[in-house]
Amino acid sequence: MGRKKQGRFVRPESKGKDIRHRLKGKTLETFTEEMHTAFEASLHVAEGAEASQVKLPCPLAMWELGHCDPKRCTGRKLVRKGFVRNLRLNQRFNGLILSPMGSKYVTPADRDIVANNGLAVIDCSWAKLEETPFNKMTGHHPRLLPYLVAANPVNYGKPCKLSCVEAFAATFCIVGFEELALLLLRKFKWGSAFMDLNKDLLKKYSACHTEEELLNVEKEFLTSKPQEEEFDPFDVTSGVECRNLNRRQCEPEGEDSDEETDSSEEEEEEDEQDGNVNSKNNDESDDEKAPSNL
Repeated sequence: MGRKKQGRFVRPESKGKDIRHRLKGKTLETFTEEMHTAFEASLHVAEGAEASQVKLPCPLAMWELGHCDPKRCTGRKLVRKGFVRNLRLNQRFNGLILSPMGSKYVTPADRDIVANNGLAVIDCSWAKLEETPFNKMTGHHPRLLPYLVAANPVNYGKPCKLSCVEAFAATFCIVGFEELALLLLRKFKWGSAFMDLNKDLLKKYSACHTEEELLNVEKEFLTSKPQEEEFDPFDVTSGVECRNLNRRQCEPEGEDSDEETDSSEEEEEEDEQDGNVNSKNNDESDDEKAPSNL
């Protein structure tokens, strides 16, 4: 008897894989709802609720290199609060990575990457950039941040020297998730100052459609002259002290002038000494992170 030939084996379609892929992607509508829920929950945490009730809609991560003072490090505080997880060296991250090794800038076009895969920063000192192994902290989407001003106590007013939480917040604002930025900044007393300093720039960055538009906004801001406020000498509610414009200002007498000059020189010397100490502490301080562009 002849042997019956078997038909060609056909592998059944794997529906489970398709389901996993569909679940991995998150619509912006769903993300926005989860973001709003997390923000509302964070408001109740401030009133005494448990922190575990706040669940972020996307993962946040950080490579921590030990350059920081744990008491000042904003990244470590976010880890302790349960908002950020630590990554090991050579551990890849699939989301957006804020790194000086990036060649592209964060734009609103990165919204889907952040929503689906999250955001990571590199927690290192600005004074130790040459020692930082950036090649061991990689991923598919390295990015740079455009020009912004720091508001943290260590680098207040300095351009681009953002702390970890400021880098997280700036990225969320640019891609259109401002509530997440506010949620994280609320954990710091000075957090609202970052939004106040960069409100106009962040609004313009978030309205850009391409990287070219974003860089043009940055260039226009850096090259434009600051507008001088008009001063009305007759406005008694302005809070500005002024002299009588109809009289010539009297010059101080010679002896008093010399004494004031000597005392001012002594004060300047003291300020210079204090400034040197402060600048040294700034170089070695732990909140000088490099999550944004150099």
